[in-house]
Formats: sequence, C-alpha cells, structure tokens
Amino acid sequence: MATAATDYRFVGWMGHDPDCIRNQALVQEEFKPKPFTEDDVDIKASHCGVCGSDVHTLRSGWGKTIYPMCVGHEIIGTAVRVGANVRHVNVGDKVGLGAQASSCLKPDCEECATGQEQYCAELVTTYDSRYPDGSIAYGGYANYARAPGHFIFKIPDSIPSEHAAPFLCGGATVYSPLVHNGCGPGKTVAIIGIGGLGHMGLLLAKALGADKVIAISRNSSKKDDALKLGADEFIATDENADWSTKYARSLDLIVCTVSSSKMPLGQFLNLLRTNGTFVQVGAPEEPLPSITAHTLIFKKVKVAGSLIASPQEIRDMLDLVAEKKVKPWIQMLPMNKVNEALSRFEAGEPRYRFVLVSEK
Repeated sequence: MATAATDYRFVGWMGHDPDCIRNQALVQEEFKPKPFTEDDVDIKASHCGVCGSDVHTLRSGWGKTIYPMCVGHEIIGTAVRVGANVRHVNVGDKVGLGAQASSCLKPDCEECATGQEQYCAELVTTYDSRYPDGSIAYGGYANYARAPGHFIFKIPDSIPSEHAAPFLCGGATVYSPLVHNGCGPGKTVAIIGIGGLGHMGLLLAKALGADKVIAISRNSSKKDDALKLGADEFIATDENADWSTKYARSLDLIVCTVSSSKMPLGQFLNLLRTNGTFVQVGAPEEPLPSITAHTLIFKKVKVAGSLIASPQEIRDMLDLVAEKKVKPWIQMLPMNKVNEALSRFEAGEPRYRFVLVSEK
C-alpha cells in the first residue's frame, strides 16, 4: 500500500569523529536517506535499542566509519510510507528494522536464495554502509528510518515496542546460532557473557526448551540475575580455579557473546562434549586467542561464527517471543539523552539493554 506522505525530514543524532562518545558530542542534524523506491518502507521511529555495534561504529573500532553517522539498528515504529511492491506491510502497521537493510536478493545468489541473506556478498547494514547506488545507510537514533521492505518486520501486537526493539539485533544475534545448532530438548547449552546479548541468549535458550541452560561470566555479580533469566547453573570463571575441569565434557553448545580478545578460549572448548559446537557472536576489535589443534581434534569440536539472523529467523523469533511472552530486561531513556546513554553503556551500566524513546 503506497502513500504520498513525504512532508517530513530525516533528523538524527550524528557522531562526527571517533571521540564523539567520550566527548558526549552526538548532535542532532538532518541527513539524506537513500532515494525512496517502490520496494522501500519509511518508519516513523518510536524506539531504538542501544547495541554494542553502535559503540564500535561510532569510535571506528571495526574500521573507518562514514562520518557524520547516525547509528542504531534495533528500530521500532510506525510505517508511514510503503512502496507499491511491498505486500506484507501497510501504512499504520507497527514495524521494525534490525541490523540488515539490504542484500542483492538475486535468484542466483547462493545466500539469498537459501534464506541466508545476512551472508550475501552485497550485504548492506542498517547504518555505516552504502547501497548499490552509493547512497549512505543511516540508523535509528532518529525520527525516521528508510529501508527496503524485505528487511522490515511486522511486530506482533502482543510485544510492547520497548521489548521488541532489543530482539531485532541483540536477540536475533543469539537466536540464530541457538536454532541453527539445535538448541532444544535434550541439549545442554551455555551462554558466555551476561550482558545485552547474553541475557537474551538465556531467555531464548530457555524458551526453545533446552534441558539445561548454563550462564558463564567472570564473577558472580550477575549470578542472581542470570538465574532469574532462566539459567539453571552459573559458572564464575575468575572465582573457581578448576571450573574448566569440573564442567569438562558437559555442554552440547556454547554461544559466546563477549567482545574480549582475552577470553580463555581453550578452556571454554574443554567444556564441550564430543561433537560439541562453540559459536562466537561477540566481535572484539582485536584478534581472538589462539588454540591448539588438539583441542579440536580429540573431541571433534566445531568452532563457528554467526552473524545476526535472516529475515525468516527474525520472524520466527518474534513469533516465539510472542508465544512464550519473553521479556528482555530493559531501561528506557529519552532519545535526547543519547549521549548519556552511550557513556553509561561504555561504563557497563545497562541491565541489560538501554532503549531510546523518541520525543513525541
């Protein structure tokens, strides 16, 4: 359903250099979105989660950022303009946009044709990326967002907007490896890192029916929270010298959400059963620790990575969240407090996801 409503400007909170978080220097400015096509949807944004990717990008931690840049890829709002080729969204629908804005969608693309659009060689991320026409992709710390409809999701009415937002990147990032690697009845699953991603990993592993869910963190400061989130057991690696021996060969699947290059990777792999899988989803700015070949060989252990989630996986996840009434732990702040939110995020304060709420 198309609409001619175009009497709005795109205004977002822009970072201009790698020191913008440290200096609390994001400023509100108008930006130029991609040209609208009949495949696109415009969203009047109401909520946007604060993700670790936002911080890495604003400080150019993963490579040189396109400045000035508006980040944010856990976007919820109302569809206000819908291209004629978009069939699943109507003007007025509550919708969301996650970390991916586009892929080639060509029938001969191995990834797109098999429902793995996030691995397409022509991936366009929701911000700090360029569309094929050269236009820049901007994120959701803004009043409006624009993206191709293929990557826009209708949000079930039963999920409050502030709860839906964190699932569109953080939740999707842990849901995909959990499902892909068979999390469910009969499986013992561990989540490393109890933060924005990790807390949703615990919630979703439980919702998927894993027999046992184990939370792993450096110390026990988050133990009580982890147990409330659904963990059956808690491992504090800095407080138990023999944890790697005590829990050896006990896990089918580990999803690691930490973005640290100093993690005890070899000891984590020791926790896996034969044929077990370790999936890294956190993306540190430095290389991961080295491991010995014997760590892999003697138990047929697999070490893998996983990137966000496909559109179909995100739709499936939203259905699960609605059915099981999964609720992330969030703290809401007004969008105009974005500089405060990012500073507090870097200080490790969220319990466990900040969600920015747009001004009316």
